[in-house]
Amino acid sequence: MTARCDDGLVRCDWAMTSSGLYRDYHDHEWGRPVHDRIALFERMSLEAFQSGLSWLTILRKRDNFRRAFSGFDIETVAHYTDADIARLMADDGIVRNRAKIEATIANARAAADLDLSRLLWSFAPPPRERPASVSEIPSATVESKAMAGELKRRGFRFVGPTTAYALMQATGMVDDHVRSCWVPRQSPETR
Repeated sequence: MTARCDDGLVRCDWAMTSSGLYRDYHDHEWGRPVHDRIALFERMSLEAFQSGLSWLTILRKRDNFRRAFSGFDIETVAHYTDADIARLMADDGIVRNRAKIEATIANARAAADLDLSRLLWSFAPPPRERPASVSEIPSATVESKAMAGELKRRGFRFVGPTTAYALMQATGMVDDHVRSCWVPRQSPETR
């Protein structure tokens, strides 16, 4: 279902909210191709932290996450110690979940020697038609299951098939904006 927002634009129904933060994320980030390894690591980390929570909660805490996790610099986070875990567990500006914090550090260690962009984008499916409605959007796909399996094999944690698919959506590997949404379709060249 889509409808016009108060600004006259048609958006995906999940972005039909009064939150400017949520709308800005939908309009300017979600589904846009991301290839930078730090940006990909940030999105992967935030998707893992979001598991079981509202995405709006994560967006509201995003700047705090960036501060707490050294801008998601992979090499820096890979060298975090037990003292850093204690610091993060005491930081009320982020989601204080020990398993997710430890997974972020483990994921940085797993990503440190990888071409993260090439690895993640190798699972991107060919471009397809946009869905007519959000009910046509899967929670996981063959590609996200394969990505999750490969990431797990390489030592990544908290990146199952559903989280992997959310990462694919967030970083433009798939375009799940509904057909009537105003956001321009990204050309295959930008993917």
